[in-house]
Amino acid sequence: MSARERILGRVREAVQSRPATAHPGSFEGWRPKAPEGSPVERLATMLEAAGAEIVRVPDPVEAGKWVRRFANDFESVTLGVTVPSELRPTISTRGSHEAELGVSMAHGAIAETGSLIMDARDGRRTQLLAPTHIVFVRADQVHATFRGALLAVRSDLPSAIGLHSGPSKSADIAQTLVTGVHGPGRLIVVVIGSGA
Repeated sequence: MSARERILGRVREAVQSRPATAHPGSFEGWRPKAPEGSPVERLATMLEAAGAEIVRVPDPVEAGKWVRRFANDFESVTLGVTVPSELRPTISTRGSHEAELGVSMAHGAIAETGSLIMDARDGRRTQLLAPTHIVFVRADQVHATFRGALLAVRSDLPSAIGLHSGPSKSADIAQTLVTGVHGPGRLIVVVIGSGA
């Protein structure tokens, strides 16, 4: 008997003695209840725990003022294509591989996981190459659950989405946590609107 046959025999034996498990049903049937409280508060708590910074502003006008003040500490910016003109800083624009600051607009956010839904149409280089990344998200686009967020964006899904849940970090080498390895080392999330 070959090694392959022995391994497959053990797998068959293990599967035969395992009790059958009923299918859990539809997605809603086994999902835990949505967390209590405001989705914006939950998002902020989760993102801060992952190392992101949260800024809350009441409207796009205040968000524009905030980003222009913040950007004064940088020499250059790269902008996502979906960022509206009122949220664009007035500093020099550079290519994403040279800019110190990236500014993007999230497609939405997920409170239960503390994740931003990043749209590929905004520009992945802007989202990943600048060492500091500002992401704007509207408070009314912060969804309590992952399922709720996907249902909300399903009519306008891009070719790809990214779920960003804090600054880039890795502990691959000697289990030492290092930020900014595979993307921005600093993530600032600006929540705009009621609930912010």
